[in-house]
Amino acid sequence: QVQLVDSGGGLVQAGGSLRLSCEASGAIFRIDGMGWYRQGPGKQRELVATTHRSAGTKYADFGKGRFTISMDNAKNTAYLQMNSLKPEDTAVYYCNAEVFRIGSVASEDYWGQGTQVTVSS
Repeated sequence: QVQLVDSGGGLVQAGGSLRLSCEASGAIFRIDGMGWYRQGPGKQRELVATTHRSAGTKYADFGKGRFTISMDNAKNTAYLQMNSLKPEDTAVYYCNAEVFRIGSVASEDYWGQGTQVTVSS
């Protein structure tokens, strides 16, 4: 099995910064991509940023210029650096990973438990 643990959320004032982390562990053969999604109050889950070995890096328009996704392959860990945060960034942020498990013939999607980000005005 594979587990994702995301962390780093918290309460921050508008204009502040946070760095989210997502560590994958378990029977991992290879991680093809990792990403971040968020779900605000009363809203659907939406993509924030992804990084993939073949598809490259993608950002939602609201995050371009403010958010940066990175990945440490040796640690199976992804990061999301969020700067210039706005109240509308308030949401639960979820980590996602596309993982080939040891012995598997296809990749599978895994999700973290979510970390709350609250931006006060």
